[in-house]
Amino acid sequence: MEQLAPMLDEISADYLQQHVLALGSDAMEGRATGARGERLAADYIRSKLKEYHISPASGRRSYLQNLPLHGSTPLPASQLTILRKDQVRNLALGWDYVLYNTGSQTFLPQPLPLVFAGFGIVAPEFDYNDYQTVDVTDKIVVYLSGEPRSNDPAYFDGPQPTIYSYAESKERIAISRGARGCILIQNPSASQPAWEDLMKEFSFEDVRLAYSATDIFSALFHPASASLLFDDSSYSLEHILQWQGENLMFSFELAVKLSFRGVFKERDFFSRNIIGHVRGADPSLRDSYVILSAHYDHLGIGAPVRGDSIYNGVVDNAIGTAALLEIARTLAKFPPKRSVLFLFLTGEEKGVLGSTYYIDNPVVPLYRTVANINIDGLAIFDTFRDVIGFGTELSSLHKALEKSAEMMGLSVSDVPSDFTHVESFARSDQISFAKAGIPAALVMEGVNYDHLDEQSAIKKQIEWMQTIYHSPFDDLNQPINWSAAEQHCQLLLAFAWYVANHPEEPSWKPGTPYLTTRLQSIAEKK
Repeated sequence: MEQLAPMLDEISADYLQQHVLALGSDAMEGRATGARGERLAADYIRSKLKEYHISPASGRRSYLQNLPLHGSTPLPASQLTILRKDQVRNLALGWDYVLYNTGSQTFLPQPLPLVFAGFGIVAPEFDYNDYQTVDVTDKIVVYLSGEPRSNDPAYFDGPQPTIYSYAESKERIAISRGARGCILIQNPSASQPAWEDLMKEFSFEDVRLAYSATDIFSALFHPASASLLFDDSSYSLEHILQWQGENLMFSFELAVKLSFRGVFKERDFFSRNIIGHVRGADPSLRDSYVILSAHYDHLGIGAPVRGDSIYNGVVDNAIGTAALLEIARTLAKFPPKRSVLFLFLTGEEKGVLGSTYYIDNPVVPLYRTVANINIDGLAIFDTFRDVIGFGTELSSLHKALEKSAEMMGLSVSDVPSDFTHVESFARSDQISFAKAGIPAALVMEGVNYDHLDEQSAIKKQIEWMQTIYHSPFDDLNQPINWSAAEQHCQLLLAFAWYVANHPEEPSWKPGTPYLTTRLQSIAEKK
């Protein structure tokens, strides 16, 4: 702790605030991936790395790692048509449906038959298969959001959502079954964002890595419009929702067909990850690396809300970017034994694109990267007495976090059940590193605050997620407790310092799904 104390004192709330005021300002225009504001933010970050005497990654002349991206925005002229016997019904983009995928790969020029397939899930470990009785080859699959209800932790993790509930997982399963398209129905019986909020969210440009695998037509339907898909079928949407309430589900052919001719505004462009490097002080450990990451992009300029159209992303994630800059400035003065890479990532809001590209194109071998600590937001409400490690329970990083928290007089708590629907290990850049076999973590403050009781704290956090997150009001006008942000940044520094100095590399626990990938990476030296 004596060695750590001067480093913790180096972390400055004033510096954090200075960075946030710059990155979260209207001048940055919300830092949308590939937009002018994001380029301004990248220039700011790069200038600070130079000012702090942090070099580019070893062997590189530039801080920048260029990502080739493709952007596509659906236009109102797009035509989605439902054909029922001799009747034709055209649906409106936005009001009736929104698109998960965009571009030419989504075209369905000839009407295709539809098949309802329950939740759209195939989960052998739970002996569950919505596709068992139907053939969806060259058809469009229709399924409900969510997954089977359960109170048994051994069956779909009980009340906690599994990866099978994600729209991306359902789409991948549909593709593997030979489907030409898929339609997700927003389940009105489950907790879901309001359709008006979804319309705003889906109004932003769809951005993909230029080399991404080709996708299929994939849409989310409003429940009222989704009922049209069941016209003249044996069962209606109301029947299906009743089955779900009884924990029953059936798959069957639908009587209508569907075609889609999209009209899109498209572009090809480059965006940039920014990579800094501090060389380790120990000759025997400096060839192993800890990656500290934060995404600096946000949503940009979008649909106005109460007259404000700039989605500044102050907490998501200008403040996390500021923390990474502060930790980088400090570690440049106090190099740990292992080397550290500072990754400022783009495209997180578009599907962790920057971290995915880095994993595909690492600047140091992945097998030499011992851990990733990702920063996505900081404490803003109050100073705190406990922390939560998302993903740390899967590896020895949990012990490292406990030791680091203990040095700062903090404890480590489990994830409160109230947050399981809004917080997830799989929802930020740490998941890219985990999938590559690298032990990874996202560390947030808990709900034991110095001046807020637990229920008030949980209520405050949930209200922030519901009213501020991904809205124009995540801006500089919101109250921020800079002492709390400084404390959180100090904790992250202590965590990184512990991992970067410990003689043993972090390791996955037995049975963890990422362990095999790690062992393969080490064996193949990739």
